[in-house]
Amino acid sequence: MRIYIAGQKVLGQQVYDLCVKRGHEMAGVSAPAHAGDGEKPDRLRAAAEADGVPWLESGKLNADTLPDGVDLIVAAHSHDFIGKKTREKARLGAIGYHPSLLPLHRGRDAIIWTIHMGEKVAGGSVYWMNDVMDGGDIAAQEHCFVPPGISAGDLWRETLHPLGLKLYEKVLADLEQGIEIREKQNHDLATWEPSWNRPKLKRPDPES
Repeated sequence: MRIYIAGQKVLGQQVYDLCVKRGHEMAGVSAPAHAGDGEKPDRLRAAAEADGVPWLESGKLNADTLPDGVDLIVAAHSHDFIGKKTREKARLGAIGYHPSLLPLHRGRDAIIWTIHMGEKVAGGSVYWMNDVMDGGDIAAQEHCFVPPGISAGDLWRETLHPLGLKLYEKVLADLEQGIEIREKQNHDLATWEPSWNRPKLKRPDPES
């Protein structure tokens, strides 16, 4: 497949490496110019540029800037809004990873809210993006337990980040075999929490 990745940081770079390892063609990446310290390039950007893969700065991905001939957009720790026109330009659409058992804990700070609410079970979902935030059909999902006293950061690093990579690999393997799993979410069970302390997402496709 010809894949475009929108993401950043370690997860973005690891998903890029996973796609390359599995033999996919990289059409390009959208990532921040620099890492959080403002000095080194973002890890996804650096990985792509080392391979000669085109890089686009985060916030500029839209239907006009997405290359032609993309089969799949993969969002990996992306804070960009991937609009409808952009998704529809890719043959299969776009997938993303959410660190919750969707439809539970939709929103940008699912892990923080999971711990804040004292829940003992969490999980991860790779889903097909649509016009509902975190509301698209499920492509792969798996649960995990929440150890007592764990921080949101440690739950991400120790469990939910590795789980995300595992689920991305499962979905890629399915798509390589022509298998598209799209299980509708039960919206009657959906919960949504606001961002803990982050600004709203920008929408590069104004009409989306």
